[in-house]
Amino acid sequence: MFFARPLARYSVLTLVVLLNIIIWPFIFFTPKPSLEVSFLDVGQGDAIFIEGPTGIQILIDGGRDRSVLRELGKRMGPLDRTLDLILETHPDADHIGGLPAVFKNYRVSAFMEPGIPNATNPTSALESAVADELILHPILARRGMRLMLGGGAYADVLFPDRDVAGIETNTGSVVLHVVYGSTSFYLSGDSPESVEDWLVQLDGAELKSDIVKAGHHGSRTSTGEALLTAANPEVVVISAGKNNSYGHPHEEILARIRASGASIVSTIDQGTITFRSNGTIIRQE
Repeated sequence: MFFARPLARYSVLTLVVLLNIIIWPFIFFTPKPSLEVSFLDVGQGDAIFIEGPTGIQILIDGGRDRSVLRELGKRMGPLDRTLDLILETHPDADHIGGLPAVFKNYRVSAFMEPGIPNATNPTSALESAVADELILHPILARRGMRLMLGGGAYADVLFPDRDVAGIETNTGSVVLHVVYGSTSFYLSGDSPESVEDWLVQLDGAELKSDIVKAGHHGSRTSTGEALLTAANPEVVVISAGKNNSYGHPHEEILARIRASGASIVSTIDQGTITFRSNGTIIRQE
């Protein structure tokens, strides 16, 4: 009995110290909500994973093959098997070839596409995968739509602004402007310079973006001077495969981007490229 009270006091003191060690780091060092935008290394193709500040997850395109599964697993972890939305920018094989495998391995809540019919095997495989997921009514992407990413982050559909069923697939690409706080990303699919110029006419300075994804993997048909002037990006991302047969990215586009003052990062050199925004600052991980 002589030692009971000091021992109890010592135990309580120890518990208080331990709780402070455990709790205070969480109070002071808990990360602020952030927006993640990852340009996945899928070789010669496009795939972009976005996770909003509250955990909403979307995948834009899926590359040409199953390599998208490898990169998604790295970003999402092995236990996360749900996606809130898959968005197809346009039905070319290097953008949708990997999507059926994603539908097979992940539970997908919604599917968005531009509405471009395409009688190819990759399109047929994707349509079957969407049907198997019991998504009976894919969302038709049109200008004026806003995708809410949670925590104040959102993605505005800038294009198409019309029926694109009868036009060339690249020209009908879905273009998004992703915004979180004062930071933003311009994501363009394979849109040609003619669409870029049209959007500059429509939106002007509102196209300002910290990060721009080069159109069509750095092809000379995209990422024109008008877009670079309006968006005035700090960084341009090129998604392409090493030693690809198309010669992407083209030298004149690299020179044009450098002349604009933007720096260039490429999945060819860096693999998957991830940016994280806290609404004020964007950092590359």
